[in-house]
Amino acid sequence: MFLRATTRKKDGKLHNYWSIVENRRVAGGRVVQRHVLYLGEINSSQALAWRKSIQVLDSKGSGSAPRTYALFPEDRCEGVLPDESIVRLQLKSLQLHRPRQWGACWLALRVWQTLELDVFWAHALPASRKGTRWDLVLFVLTAYRLIEPGSEWRLHRQWFGRTALADLLGADEALADPHLLYGCHSRLLKHKEALFNHLMGRWRDLFNVSFEVLLYDLTSTYFESDPPLDEKDKRRHGYSRDHRFDCVQIVIALIVTPQGLPLAYEVLAGNTNDSSTLRAFLAKIEHQYGKASRIWCMDRGIPTEAVLGEMRRSDPPVQYLVGTPKGRLNRLEKSLLMKPWHSARPGVKVKLLPQDNELYVFAQSQDRIGKERSMRRRKLKWLWARLAQLQGMQLSRDELLMKLGSAKSKVPAAWRILDVKVGETGSSFTYRLNRQKLRIVLRREGRYLLRTNLTETDPVKLWNYYLQLVQVEEAFRTLKSDLAIRPIFHQKMDNIEAHVFISFLAYCLYVTLGQQLKSLAPGLTSRSALEKFAAVQMVDVLIPTTDGRELLLTRYTQPEPELKLLLERLRLELPAQPPPKISAAQATLASAV
Repeated sequence: MFLRATTRKKDGKLHNYWSIVENRRVAGGRVVQRHVLYLGEINSSQALAWRKSIQVLDSKGSGSAPRTYALFPEDRCEGVLPDESIVRLQLKSLQLHRPRQWGACWLALRVWQTLELDVFWAHALPASRKGTRWDLVLFVLTAYRLIEPGSEWRLHRQWFGRTALADLLGADEALADPHLLYGCHSRLLKHKEALFNHLMGRWRDLFNVSFEVLLYDLTSTYFESDPPLDEKDKRRHGYSRDHRFDCVQIVIALIVTPQGLPLAYEVLAGNTNDSSTLRAFLAKIEHQYGKASRIWCMDRGIPTEAVLGEMRRSDPPVQYLVGTPKGRLNRLEKSLLMKPWHSARPGVKVKLLPQDNELYVFAQSQDRIGKERSMRRRKLKWLWARLAQLQGMQLSRDELLMKLGSAKSKVPAAWRILDVKVGETGSSFTYRLNRQKLRIVLRREGRYLLRTNLTETDPVKLWNYYLQLVQVEEAFRTLKSDLAIRPIFHQKMDNIEAHVFISFLAYCLYVTLGQQLKSLAPGLTSRSALEKFAAVQMVDVLIPTTDGRELLLTRYTQPEPELKLLLERLRLELPAQPPPKISAAQATLASAV
């Protein structure tokens, strides 16, 4: 194995992206290369550490010639003295049973223990009088959501039996009983605040994280079911970020750090207005973590003018950096024209305008200008062609109005820069490009207006604060894609909130593993690591003996070289193989019966 760099030119600079590649010899003496791990853009010290790890692994397998061993069956034991401790094995009758996934489950358990969630939940969810280990049931639910998410019924019927969770936890298939899975749901929500405090302390210890900057945003997730009859149910129709306005939904509000570590979340009714949520979250964070100097970064539409005023008047003032609707540029455009540009980073320029005890930040990104301009041209080209197509059709007036309305709803931004006029009678219409509106759009493409009450005037810091909002968007993408928080299969509201709670726990494991990998190489992701570990399987090796007994060896398969390399870099050591077990002789069992 060796490191290979791929060079790309981006933003006028050369970037080297590194991968670990392995040479393998195939038929005909040819050598093929296999991509093992993608590391991304690593620095020189990280590259040196990976090279040293590769050398250590390669040296373990070198220097020894292949050897051939003979296996002796039970009838070739001449010269062996009779001894009760000697077991003669019938190797020709060796059998392999129950292949099951072990590696990803073991990795999930290690991250769970790294966050000390095993200790936290053992105290929060003590065993029942019947001996039910609710903390282990919760780990099974969380590992399932992290590794291969699906419904609880699928967990019970299929997934648990195909994994080695029972071996790792020292339990049996009773952990996947559907009554226990749903019974665990009702025990979780009362521990939310205690869990948030525990995770905050663990992340501070593990990654030296400061919680001075908080990123706040909301998303929605829908249900393909009928609206509930109970008025207190949170499933309601509302603004759908998933573009499923036909479905009821709930709203999830989330606070994360710039590293993507979640600090708190809340499940809200599906018709909740974004601007009505911030005041309650400010009070929640202050009550739980006390007053401190924090910077809240939010997108436009979340804070109202009244809430921003309260944040400025509080003691001490709550600092914020928020997006501002582009319509506010109409009022500030003349004042901004007189201000000089400051370079925030290559390709990004910023203007600063202090006004009304706030600082307005007008940013312009060349990359964003190109992206928004190309999107606008593509939509406008489609709309122009569609209108030309409609002019050539023989349509009634009602049919024309319906088709025009459909085109408008598909590309509303492009429609706004056209003047479309339908005749008073008949099905004729005209359209033309409104050049004045187009000039306004051109001036605002790739430009953002932010507002803040920070005393910081460095444009680089202000721009970087706002860019960190991508972390909360990434958290939502992870919850919806990798962890499959939707679809939600539950009907009761308590189970729905518990489902979100378990998804939150799975995301905590996901992001913690991601932070550990990020220190090694930015190209390594939690999902890629889980996929590599999932290749390690566990099997039961069953060997009958000559005296009617059976020797059972439960073994996990040896990791491939790339996984050994990943284990070494993560400083993880696989546990010892389980001890062998030998069953009683059949004759003894028969006499006992």
